[in-house]
Amino acid sequence: MSAVIDAPMAAPAAARRSAGVWSAAARRFRSDRVGMVSLAIAALFLLLVICSGLGLVAKDWQVERGVPDAPPTFVGPAKQIEGISVAAPSGPNVDISAVDPLAPRYKEWAEAAKKYETTASVKAETLPFGADRLGRDVLAKAIKGAQVSILVGVSAALLATTIGTLLGATAGFFGGRVGDLLEWVYNVFTAIPGILLIFAFAAVFGRGIGSVVLILGLAGWTGIYRLVRAEYMKHVVRDYVRSAEAIGAGNASRMFRHIMPNVSHVILVQLSILVVGFIKSEVILSYLGLGVGVDEVSWGTMLSEAQSELILGHWWQLAAATIFMAVFVTAFSLMTDALRDALDPKLRGLE
Repeated sequence: MSAVIDAPMAAPAAARRSAGVWSAAARRFRSDRVGMVSLAIAALFLLLVICSGLGLVAKDWQVERGVPDAPPTFVGPAKQIEGISVAAPSGPNVDISAVDPLAPRYKEWAEAAKKYETTASVKAETLPFGADRLGRDVLAKAIKGAQVSILVGVSAALLATTIGTLLGATAGFFGGRVGDLLEWVYNVFTAIPGILLIFAFAAVFGRGIGSVVLILGLAGWTGIYRLVRAEYMKHVVRDYVRSAEAIGAGNASRMFRHIMPNVSHVILVQLSILVVGFIKSEVILSYLGLGVGVDEVSWGTMLSEAQSELILGHWWQLAAATIFMAVFVTAFSLMTDALRDALDPKLRGLE
């Protein structure tokens, strides 16, 4: 009789068992509609970056598909300005090769001019997002620029976040001489103005995508280090961490299995801020000639080129780069805000 009564009571007890930290966070995140939509947009951009890297889209962004400064399709073709037509040289009806050494080249020049006119006539007068001053498709440039800018922003933010988190966790958890040493390194980096530090790293590493990632990652870890160090100093003396130590949990287990989930919302917020900031920093570096190479395109180089085009009223390259950047940055920020709310330990007790 006792076994019959105890059996039904065991099931509700098991059902009431609390879910893990990550599974509970995933459930809260899935219930956030804004976060899920932002995740879908960010995933779409990530898929676009992968396809661009594999050469499936925008691989011919350097091809001159339209006439120079061709407007977007919804604007319509630009009004043709009447100009002076220069005819190809043609030779006389009589053979004057004896007195004119260039006579044999007249026919060759005429065929070359005709071939050029035929090739030039196939260039589109309008493109979906317009063309730049060389006739390159602005939409293809924006997609290829997304590959470079997002790769630089996310990679540099991950590098800076990793460095800052590891150093901050080590300083906050151990303290003592280890903490003093890391504080000295932190003070050295923060004593140098950020722009000068970036220029110093740029002089060492040079130009290129990899160099920009290293420059921004090595120069941008100090902010997250300070926050993570403070969080670890606060959590390391709490009862749940001391209880884990009492049952034999090692330093690494307490640092990353017990404390890390409780400070992950701070790390995600800083990651979001760094991604947005590093995309903007890439724009500045590319504008100053310290960013990506001259044979590459990014949102920064597009904005730099658009300055001279905007004076002539050609706004479509500026609009394309701005729209792409604004959509990605907004979606990424909202997604990380939703992740922060899902992982925030203060909200777990409200379920």
